[in-house]
Amino acid sequence: MWEIRPAALSEFALLPAIEAEADEAFESLSPAVSTANFPPPGDPSEYAAAFHIMVAGRPPVGFVRLEIVDGVAHLEQLAVASGYVRQGIGRALVQAAKAWAFESGFHAMTLCTFRNVPFNAPFYASCGFVEMADPDQGPGLRALRRHEKELGLDAVGPRVAMRALLDAGVARCDPGPHPRE
Repeated sequence: MWEIRPAALSEFALLPAIEAEADEAFESLSPAVSTANFPPPGDPSEYAAAFHIMVAGRPPVGFVRLEIVDGVAHLEQLAVASGYVRQGIGRALVQAAKAWAFESGFHAMTLCTFRNVPFNAPFYASCGFVEMADPDQGPGLRALRRHEKELGLDAVGPRVAMRALLDAGVARCDPGPHPRE
């Protein structure tokens, strides 16, 4: 079982390498998804400015970054180092993030992800997230999606916004196997 905890300030410098390793997983898909249009990994100051970051392990081997968008918790990023995939770390981080958000007074969590990448939208769906129609997205989420398009992420593959409602059972996720979790 992996220890999931808030990131220490001294650990923010370790997160860019985890993010870069996690992005490499896209290159291993068949067909490969080029990461040339991906934004570069964040730097420690960006992580320090995040609303909340939780990590798995000591030293961290994965992390989840949360922000606030349209008054709800927003899962901005989930990353697991390549040597630690398929061990349930991503799922544990999502579960912990949802539980933390609920305990912090949030009733929903949103995210934006690739629709057709197995370790993206299908994985998040197994954790209770459902695709949001454009009219259901608030102004902050729509602005975030516009920014993703400007960065070129939509040219990589179809993107979707997803939402999970949070309640006392937020820690439950379908434990079924999911590629690259």
